[in-house]
Amino acid sequence: MDYKLFGDYITLQALLKDVGIIQSGGAVKAFLASTEVFFNGQLENRRGKKLRIGDSLSIPSQALTIMIVEPSNAEKEEHKNNLAEKQRIAALVKRLNQTNKTKKGQKNNPLKREKKAVKFPGT
Repeated sequence: MDYKLFGDYITLQALLKDVGIIQSGGAVKAFLASTEVFFNGQLENRRGKKLRIGDSLSIPSQALTIMIVEPSNAEKEEHKNNLAEKQRIAALVKRLNQTNKTKKGQKNNPLKREKKAVKFPGT
């Protein structure tokens, strides 16, 4: 299996989670304690181990070998465009949330109800 790395490196924990071998980052310790994982042919048990392009990871119990490869220029460009779109959407949502927040804070807002003190009978 090939894994295309778009950054400088990826940690072992992040790779295992991204590939779907583990469900969460917290499960990696138990996984590494119970399963042999080989990094470039040597046993590896550090969840923060940095994997770079050209490295290989093998898990014999699952008959799985992962090669870290460099994506093509077209894939890099598509990834860059996807990141830019995510940032644009995040900025738009942030701006909308700020607008809604200021509208809710206005005194003449019919949606805002005044809080009244709770009065208990007999007091």
